[in-house]
Amino acid sequence: MASSSSILSPPIILPFVFFLISLSIEPVLSTLSSTDSTGTNTNSTTLHAREEFLKYKRIRAKLNKINKLSSEDGDVIDCVPSHLQPAFDHPLLKGQKPLEPPELPKGCNLSSSLGDILVQKWRTNGESCPDGTIPIRRTTKKDLLRASSVRRFGMKPPRRVRRDSTSSSHEHAVGYINGDQYYGAQASINVWSPQVIDPSEFSLSQMWVISGSFGNDLNTIEAGWQVSPELYGDGSPRFFTYWTTDAYQETGCYNHYCSGFVQTNNKIAIGAAISPTSFYSGRQFDISILVWKDPQHGHWWLKLGSGAVVGYWPSFLFTHLAQHANMVQFGGEIVNTQQSGHTSTQMGSGHFSGEGYHKSAYFRNLQIVDWDNGLIPASNLKLLADHPNCYDIRGGVNRAWGNYFYYGGPGRNVRCP
Repeated sequence: MASSSSILSPPIILPFVFFLISLSIEPVLSTLSSTDSTGTNTNSTTLHAREEFLKYKRIRAKLNKINKLSSEDGDVIDCVPSHLQPAFDHPLLKGQKPLEPPELPKGCNLSSSLGDILVQKWRTNGESCPDGTIPIRRTTKKDLLRASSVRRFGMKPPRRVRRDSTSSSHEHAVGYINGDQYYGAQASINVWSPQVIDPSEFSLSQMWVISGSFGNDLNTIEAGWQVSPELYGDGSPRFFTYWTTDAYQETGCYNHYCSGFVQTNNKIAIGAAISPTSFYSGRQFDISILVWKDPQHGHWWLKLGSGAVVGYWPSFLFTHLAQHANMVQFGGEIVNTQQSGHTSTQMGSGHFSGEGYHKSAYFRNLQIVDWDNGLIPASNLKLLADHPNCYDIRGGVNRAWGNYFYYGGPGRNVRCP
């Protein structure tokens, strides 16, 4: 994991340096105005120093403006030089710069969709970071104080990805495909604001790209949206990423909380709130997420929406995923920490799958990337709900949505006490 300074300190230190310089400039000006022992006229030197002082003030003001973009939800977004992002704290990335995006998979749809309407709150007024920088949501002392463990801040609890109904605090309603070699996946997911009743719980909807034996060697790449009061301090749905190479034990993290994911996009802040969201019996808003393996260099790339390539996970981070995935999983997950009775934390829209469009959460246009870097339908999709009386799932296929499913639920109810 990156050092604490990479997380807590403002990533650009130049404004502080300039502040120090400005404090020392005035005595320098006085010194330069005094009699020169050589008899040389010092007026030009003094003028030059004053000009430098004003220049430093202008630069500091500019940096303070571009490096701190405030969001209406209270987030502070720092614009960090691309080569100084946390990923480049990794020994194998030091001194490097972000790569250019590779060719998209064949069949990737670049046309506009509802996903293009959906933006992050910090960009409500069209803000973005300058070229050569990336937006990173600032981590605060309050974020760390909420964490159950400072050492594991930004990491999931050690566990295995579920494929059965074994009892656990993590509960799922998912569709998955396995039994072959996979080089990525794509899906569109509608975004909701499910109620999370306990700060130690979360509710998320995501895509997992998985490889390994489902023991301690499990490799995953994950992306989607989540509501996590402990991680973010509120109940807003947020775009997130995750990775691990040892079943969530010591490697990997959310977003930019460790050295790993390399961001290349200056308009998307991973961990920032998504707006707008879907409304029950109203208009639906979804995001399209694509993860694919670059056939040339082997890195795993991430795209959000119809054309925004976000960045990549370098292939050397992984063991099994350095080659390919052997499973892809789509769906919802919640954490139930209640000791007596089931949690009322919602999954998806908070309604069961049977209510359908406008009311239930969905994944649509489920596809996988094959060995030839082509998108093909995710056929033979298996559906699983750990606790179907609390959260369920049902799927189908049609021409408009391809392979799809509805999923979710309210948690605690008369059939899920």
